[in-house]
Amino acid sequence: MRYAFSTLGVPGMPVAEVLALAVESGYQGVELRAHPEEPVHTGIGLRERAAVREQFAATGVDVLAVAGYAQVAAARDAAGEEQLAHELAELVLLAADLGAPYVRVFPGGGDRPAVDADADAARRLAAVAPLAAERGVRVLLETHDSHRTGAAAARVLGPVGHRNVGALWDVLHSWLGGERPADTHAALAPHLGYVQVKDVASAQDTAPVPLGAGVLPLGAALATLGERPGAPHGPVPAPEGTYDQGAGGWLCWEYEKRWHPDAPDLPALLAPARAHLQGLLAAAADADRPGE
Repeated sequence: MRYAFSTLGVPGMPVAEVLALAVESGYQGVELRAHPEEPVHTGIGLRERAAVREQFAATGVDVLAVAGYAQVAAARDAAGEEQLAHELAELVLLAADLGAPYVRVFPGGGDRPAVDADADAARRLAAVAPLAAERGVRVLLETHDSHRTGAAAARVLGPVGHRNVGALWDVLHSWLGGERPADTHAALAPHLGYVQVKDVASAQDTAPVPLGAGVLPLGAALATLGERPGAPHGPVPAPEGTYDQGAGGWLCWEYEKRWHPDAPDLPALLAPARAHLQGLLAAAADADRPGE
């Protein structure tokens, strides 16, 4: 298992400082929030992209993902459709230029009827899939907002049926949606790219807290990651090497400091968080090991 953190937890921090923090804390990857507030976003040029890629390569830290804000299930007019297609393409190109394997997108379906939101999201993701395949990138739909459960995300991903479109499991949102971790994993496993972990005090108070200090069932979620469901969910399995989150898989801590500026600063929490995740994974492995 490899560990990453999101730059949402260190808003505005220069790339060099982010990388130093990753190395010092024992993280192998970084999820880059792709927003104009940040050093890396779709508006930067090829020279800047090359420089960022070189900075990562020099430290041995991976760019795990470009975390975009495109909303693929939102209602849009013709101009909005064109704008979204452009946004998705730009995110894929940015990820490819940085050497990132993943792009994160949101549903954003709001209160639309599920049948309409699902169909639009599937159509739009299918449209960007050939470009993603050409550039060696997977576009991941996060369990979030209108599609916060694995079951809801799978309603979109199944019809897409493309290896370069998958799922990002945000453990907070599937929990808020009332879904058991085992059920989320069963729905997402054929599509799963990686998992975002976090912790909160309660369903009513979702300000970030250190991993293990809140109420999210992180242990139960991590315990599912080495499992294969009894039957496939969706017509196309994930590409070889990206299915399960065992050896070589990724956990990414998304600490929402940007939205909660009064939360404790992330840097001092990173190393203890990694140790906590390692402990949960070890406990899950012990539980799966047959008795002597």
